Amino acid sequence: MNQSTNTLSFEKIWKDMEFLTNCFRQVLKELGEHELVDLLSQDGSKNHIPEDIKLNEKQIQVLSMYMQLMNLVEENAAVQYRRKLIDNKGLQAIRGSWSETFNRWKSQGLSQDQMQEILQKISVTPVLTAHPTEAKRISILELHREIYLKLIKLENKAYSSSERKVIGEDIMALLERWWRTGEIYLEKPTVEKERNNVVHYLSKVFPMALKKTDIQLRQSWLEMGFDPKKLSYPRLQFGSWVGGDRDGHPHVTASITESTLKEQRKAALELINTHLNELVAHLSFSKKRNPIPEILKDEIDKKLELLGEPGKIAAERNPYEPWRQFLSLMLVQLTNTMEEQNSLDEQVYNSPEDLLEDLKVLKSSLLEIGAKRIVEDLIFPTERLLQSFGFHLARLDIRQNSEFHDKAMEQILKATYPDLPEYRSWNEEKRIDFLSEELKTNRPFAIGGKSFGPEADKVLDCYRVVKKHSEKYGPQGIGSFIVSMTRGLSDLLLVYVLMREAGLSCNTFQVVPLFETIDDLLASDEVMDSYLKHPAYKKSEDGVQEVMLGYSDSNKDGGIIASRWHIYQAEEALTITAEENNVRFKFFHGIGGTISRGGGKYHRFLESMPPGSLSGEMKLTVQGETISQQFANRLTASYNLEMLLSGTALQTGYNSFPQRAITYPVAALRKLAQYSQEKYQDLIKHPSFLEFYGEATPIDVLELSKIGSRPARRTGTRTLGDLRAIPWVFSWNQSRFNITGWFGIGYALQKLKNEDKDSYMQLRDFADKWPLLRYILIQVETNLMNASPEVMSLYAELVKNENVRQELTEIIKTEHTESLEQIGAMFDTNREERRQSLLDNLNRREDALLTLHYLQIKNLELWRASDDRNESSLVTLLLEITTALASGLKNTG
Repeated sequence: MNQSTNTLSFEKIWKDMEFLTNCFRQVLKELGEHELVDLLSQDGSKNHIPEDIKLNEKQIQVLSMYMQLMNLVEENAAVQYRRKLIDNKGLQAIRGSWSETFNRWKSQGLSQDQMQEILQKISVTPVLTAHPTEAKRISILELHREIYLKLIKLENKAYSSSERKVIGEDIMALLERWWRTGEIYLEKPTVEKERNNVVHYLSKVFPMALKKTDIQLRQSWLEMGFDPKKLSYPRLQFGSWVGGDRDGHPHVTASITESTLKEQRKAALELINTHLNELVAHLSFSKKRNPIPEILKDEIDKKLELLGEPGKIAAERNPYEPWRQFLSLMLVQLTNTMEEQNSLDEQVYNSPEDLLEDLKVLKSSLLEIGAKRIVEDLIFPTERLLQSFGFHLARLDIRQNSEFHDKAMEQILKATYPDLPEYRSWNEEKRIDFLSEELKTNRPFAIGGKSFGPEADKVLDCYRVVKKHSEKYGPQGIGSFIVSMTRGLSDLLLVYVLMREAGLSCNTFQVVPLFETIDDLLASDEVMDSYLKHPAYKKSEDGVQEVMLGYSDSNKDGGIIASRWHIYQAEEALTITAEENNVRFKFFHGIGGTISRGGGKYHRFLESMPPGSLSGEMKLTVQGETISQQFANRLTASYNLEMLLSGTALQTGYNSFPQRAITYPVAALRKLAQYSQEKYQDLIKHPSFLEFYGEATPIDVLELSKIGSRPARRTGTRTLGDLRAIPWVFSWNQSRFNITGWFGIGYALQKLKNEDKDSYMQLRDFADKWPLLRYILIQVETNLMNASPEVMSLYAELVKNENVRQELTEIIKTEHTESLEQIGAMFDTNREERRQSLLDNLNRREDALLTLHYLQIKNLELWRASDDRNESSLVTLLLEITTALASGLKNTG
């Protein structure tokens, strides 16, 4: 059944691609672009590209649009595939779904009450970020959405042939608009524009996805035969870094943070206003047909008295419809809240909880007249909306690098204790002693508003904005204070001292470490133990402390296997530390879109965590292009939310109700990670590596990219350590080396096989049984298959020094061959059977990608040889090629 469903899915992709390609060809013909038509085959299968063609911007755009259309078609095919799977095998056939989780719990012997207990613990927070990865303009994303919806319409067999022809015409109109719009940002986007993008998803996409995911949860629960009254819905809230994350981002100022908090509040209130207006439209119940409950009468009278003339006018609109009257009065109160012009606190909603109380009145009055279905259909989704988005939309995290804080402290001490040595010269012990002593008093170093220096002023200005906002609206709009590159306890205590200087209470907001490098991951449990035991640390009411783990820098540090292993090890060690200190850790996973940076399917990612390490609290980043790939389409969005919530619940179950422990070959994987790290570090420490990297990849043009507002380097120094992980991954992916996602695995497996056959065989036996190992092997294999030795050789030709070119290319290509062979040997089934979908995906786009690679290489040579590297036309052309490749490869960084 699965095989035939797969075959139908592949056939559908080809058929839909043929239809869209022919629509696109027709548009190009009508626009007089006849020479471009030949770039696209009529059946949508291959691109007829002459070897000697000289492509210009228009031809690049044709190929870019073609591959983006392919992405849309594949997304639609995935949705239809899941539908067919459910029809044939039931809801539990979807891997990672609620239905599968409930059935797995049932097989483990868990009761309905135990499942309910787990669900009550679940709290998930996706955090949207705008790292320089999203290579598509918002207007293009909106056109994608419209074309996708037209494609869905064509699934409906009820349409006549003439109606289907009209849909085809609509699609061609959309393709023409897309063609005329242009592909890339001609100006580097501002933080404000990135914020608008995030606010769009938070206010327009996620509310709909949440509603659909809740329906899926309820349906799965009922299908198990469980009591609907005992269903607990998991908590889902959102976070954002856009406007709060200032790590290496000079454009994120205190005023940007201030305006972001205001814009998010405004958007949240508008979202609630829209939903209340929808309730007004739907609750047209007449008092002539329905008895009016006393509770509703009393509350209407109270609100009429409270809201005065505006309330009276609102209520008079619907004299015979009491439920509408009550909602209209709620809207008056909400309008007062939005306008912030009423001096009487009672006439506004001071918190989401106040509004929830009114919804409870609405709910109980409807239940009293027996309108249970109306409550479930209309009131419950509005309650969920308020619980998830509140009046703040998303919690804005404040992130800064520990080195920046050190500079800030140095400037403060220079102004207040000029005789002390520079703070950055102090060792860890001296720092801890000094900071601990300072935290015994609430006395600041200087009077408020004093200027200390650039770094100190930026930190304190930001903290004062947070103080002002939280005093006016409450602390809900602020997330955590995250310290990037946390090395020791002093990095966390320092934030407490800086908070004190700004008059900000360290008991209100959590100070959160971000452990990024492999060394920092290894030390994380000791750092957290000393932090939790420090007198200045105050445990939160719920006993939950956030800890962030970085996937990007640990990968850049030691390669993908070592990164995954050390994060796994850190989670295990930190879980023990939490238990010893009687707290629960909320792990905040700083994952990216690519496999190298922790990307991949949510349920697979969650299953790979140490059993029992997830206590119900979960936070993770959703970065750049991942936002649009996973959430732009509402069906895909609800699917991914379900995977995230259900996967978190499944893993929490192992913490709440431990199963019989399985002994995994931990020592063998530790060895594999060690060998892999050796090989990877040999490569990046090779004396000619940076020279090869700088010339064999388009990293130099990516640093000019208009894709995101953040600089590609933290401080501007040209070192591997200073380069951000995103352009690091992006550049290797563009040139199809992909070393960040596989290098070292072949050598490691071969060495383990030769030197410790028993450990090797243990890993092979567990390749399909240990979720962590399977996750690593499949993810690495995906990266290996996406890499292309043919394309590697083309980019290597850009390296001027022949010896460097030959030596490094040979090292990389040899390891690539070895890695493919070694990973293949870990599984019983051959790659062609196991990875049919990926192979089909690669085959469809390879011709167009190869053309773009040739073009990027040619123009890189011209650009690097030019006297003026800022020459706009060549830079624009290179960025267009980069964007087109990103579309075809389905990722940036």
